[in-house]
Amino acid sequence: MPDRLSRLLVWFGQSRSALLLLFAVFAGLRAAAIALDVTPSSDADWYYARADMLARGLGYLSNQGVPTAYWPPGWPLALNAAFRLLGTSTVTVGLFNLACALIAGWLTLDLGRRIFGSELAGRTALLLLAVYPNSILYVPLALTEVFYTTLLLAGCWLLIARKGVLRLVLAGAVFGFAMLVKTQTLIVVPLIFAIGLWREGNVLRRVPGIIGRAAILFACAALVVAPWTLRNHRELGAWIPVSTNGGITLLTGNNDSARGGFTPDDPLVKALDARTDLDELEYDAEAARLGKQWILDHPGRFAMLMPMKLWRLWGPDGEGVWAYETGSPAYKAAPWAFTALRAANQLWYFALLALFGLGGWLMVRARRAARERIIDWWLVPYGIALYPSAIAMVFSGQSRFHYPVMPFICMMAGWALATALDQAAARSALARA
Repeated sequence: MPDRLSRLLVWFGQSRSALLLLFAVFAGLRAAAIALDVTPSSDADWYYARADMLARGLGYLSNQGVPTAYWPPGWPLALNAAFRLLGTSTVTVGLFNLACALIAGWLTLDLGRRIFGSELAGRTALLLLAVYPNSILYVPLALTEVFYTTLLLAGCWLLIARKGVLRLVLAGAVFGFAMLVKTQTLIVVPLIFAIGLWREGNVLRRVPGIIGRAAILFACAALVVAPWTLRNHRELGAWIPVSTNGGITLLTGNNDSARGGFTPDDPLVKALDARTDLDELEYDAEAARLGKQWILDHPGRFAMLMPMKLWRLWGPDGEGVWAYETGSPAYKAAPWAFTALRAANQLWYFALLALFGLGGWLMVRARRAARERIIDWWLVPYGIALYPSAIAMVFSGQSRFHYPVMPFICMMAGWALATALDQAAARSALARA
């Protein structure tokens, strides 16, 4: 007779009731967060206001009421569709993000079981994500993270789980729209193609085909981005492919006061902010010039900031709570509860990172023991984690930038935990025998 752990693993990994319960927990916790009613602030306020303007037919305008390309338009464009359908409100934001989160949850489950060939690993990944507090607390916020994470997961799923030309067209469309949310998104596409190439061998013979498939994907992505680029040229008289906020991000991460994170209070940044002779395009271009010049003038300091930026990116977590501190009555009613939640979240986050690291070691050891090829889809979560790390080392380290990576981390962590539990059940059965 199987012991209790074995029976639990069989139920959780195979039964329909366990899967329905898992999704109920995932959805219920996020639906409850919407009731906390968070007023948009900072970046969320900008995106919310742009989406409202679009929903009212005013176009994509700056705070001065003129056409702009400042900040990526993808999230306001998507949110504007929800506003037109359900009305402009923070509840609509929460409901739209909840729908995106549910899709992201399913994609996490399906990618997890496909990458690792284990239903138990996929379900464990979904469980780890379902109760992850920072993931839950983002749902009511008018920030890009929940929507963008869904796009990133969908693009990866299409390339890994599907076959044929149609999936390349769809993936191109998904990654193209993701570029309208975060410009640097296409960096991950060569990574996925490279893993797909090396995992099957016959590399040189298959390179032309990979290049052809990548060309189809990039062409479809370009077609999605092109209307926005043409709009920018028409409205602003400049060829701006996506957005123009990279300059200020570069400057606030590279200045005399920088400590690895976002530093808008540096004298250099304040002096730029005080200039009223610059429009948004000129402001961002000048910020980019100042940031590049600072790097050229301080190459040693720039290099020293890189590990600090990585720590700012990957060390702290729970930044979703910040929006509640300034915009939610729930925080004012019980600040101690949010403080305790953030502490618990940080421990959960560190546990996920520990399992993520352990999983890589276990996977390499298992593949070597089985004489299997090391390079396979299990490397995708590590590649996805690498790309914001590389960007942060140049620009600035902000913990919210690792949010889209967390479902991939949960996939690897889920496999590691499922493997450990399976082994424990096997040892217990052997001892009982």
